[in-house]
Amino acid sequence: MAPKGKDAKATASKAAKAVKKNTWKKSLKPRFSVVFHRPKTVKRTRDPKYQRKSAVGVEKLDQYAVLKCPLTTESAMKKIEDNNTLVFLVDIRADKKKIKKAVQGMYDIQTKKINTLIRPDGQKKAYVRLTAD
Repeated sequence: MAPKGKDAKATASKAAKAVKKNTWKKSLKPRFSVVFHRPKTVKRTRDPKYQRKSAVGVEKLDQYAVLKCPLTTESAMKKIEDNNTLVFLVDIRADKKKIKKAVQGMYDIQTKKINTLIRPDGQKKAYVRLTAD
C-alpha cells in the first residue's frame, strides 16, 4: 500500500523525477578474449532417490567356470609324464592368475608357471606346470 498524506506526495514526486531523469546507463564490460567461454553453472552433487543396483554383482568366473575340462590327448599325457605339466581347456576370459587360483582351489596343488594359448577353434588351452615335490 502507498503511504498517505504528505509522505505520499513526496515519494510520488521522487518517483516522477527518477523516471524523467533516466539515471540508468548501459556500460560495456571490456572483453579481453576473442573467444567466448560459456560461464560455469551450478553443478549439484548427486542425491539418488533409490539404489540403481539392488545387490552386488556375483563374479561370473569362479573356479568351476574357469577350468572347463582337462585335456586327455596323447600329447597331453606325454606332457604329464615328461614335463610334470597338466593341460586344461579353460574359459576364454580367464587370465593366468585366475587359472592358477582355480587349479589351487580345486586340486590343492602348487603351480610353478602357466602358459596359455588360444586354439584355432577359439578355445583357450592352459599348460599348468607343477612344482617339483
